Parts: sequence; C-alpha cells; structure tokens
Amino acid sequence: MTATTSGKPATTGWTEGWGLFWTLTLALAAMALAFLVAIGWDTEGYRMVIRATARTSLALFLAAFAASAAFKLWPGRFTRWLRRNRRQIGLGFAMSHFIHALAIIALWRTDPGMFWLLSNPRSIAIGGAAYVVIALLAATSFDRMATLLGPKLWSRLHWWGAWIVALSFIFTNGKRIPVSGWYVLPVALVVAIIILRVSAGRKQREAATPA
Repeated sequence: MTATTSGKPATTGWTEGWGLFWTLTLALAAMALAFLVAIGWDTEGYRMVIRATARTSLALFLAAFAASAAFKLWPGRFTRWLRRNRRQIGLGFAMSHFIHALAIIALWRTDPGMFWLLSNPRSIAIGGAAYVVIALLAATSFDRMATLLGPKLWSRLHWWGAWIVALSFIFTNGKRIPVSGWYVLPVALVVAIIILRVSAGRKQREAATPA
C-alpha cells in the first residue's frame, strides 16, 4: 500500500510526494465542506459526505493497492508515477476514510434513528476493525516507524493490512448489492485489482525462475 525509503518520490510540486498528499487532503476537505454548505449540516449533508468519501476512499485505496503490480505489468510514465507516490496516495486514502468516519459520527449524533437504520453492530465491528488496520498502516507509513519495525515486520504488516482493507471493501459493498445493483461495480473493481496483483506476482516469479 505504501513505500518506504526505497524509491522515494520527489518532494516538490503538487503532484509529487508530500505535495501530492496535501493536495489530496485539501481537495477532500474542500469537497466535504462544499457538500455541507450546499446541502446543510444535517442528516442529508452528512449522508452525502459519507457517500462521496466512500467513493474517494475506494479510488485512492485501489490506486495505492494496484501501484506496484501495474508497474510490473505495464511499466510506463503513469505507472512509474503511481508506484513512486503510492505512500502519499495511501495516506490520502487514510485521510479520506478519516473524513468518512467524522461524517458517520456526525450522522450518529444528529440522527441516531437514521444511523441505526443504515448500520448494525456487526457492520460497526467489521468497520471498526478495518479502521484499526488503516490507522496502523498510516502510522507506519513514515520512515522512522518503518525503521523501528524493521523491513520484515513492516512488509508483513502492510501486505496483510492491504489485503484486509481490500476484503473489507468487498464485504461492505457486497452486502448492499441487494439494495442497489450499482454496488456490484466497487466489488468488481476490487476483484479486478486483486487479479492484477496475482498476475503481477506470477509474472515476477516466472521471470525469477531459471529457464
């Protein structure tokens, strides 16, 4: 999901490195604020922010999740940029999901009836576990924490963490398919990236195997 010290992205410009992270953060905050100002700081406004950040979170996660595999399969300018900046894209995903959580809490405080109509204890437990994983991934996406963990533990944490988040997206969207067929799309996108990663891993193993 993220990159450590190897292959660090450039730190200048709004589309590279930490400039990209702050660009994503400001864009996400501006989007949420615009919805609340336009619709209102109420149930409908918070629900709109929840829906919007669910989509931005998925897009940013899939970009970070696919970065390395996409570069292995199709090396080029865009996939190289994607891989170079996957740490900041991954942190942008964490920021998007943080805003998503704030909107959920605001909905719960503003309209508990609507909140419980849309959720249940099981979903809260699964979503809470996913948030713990996302927090761990974000906290260990900085060089100092990566050094403290060591490369082996860091790699395992981010490998398992990314897969847990991917499966969480499949669950949270898949359970809503009976309500709306549109939820097939995010599930299909996650499955497609999983296939992409498996294909890239197979290609790498074949390249490493002596003829």
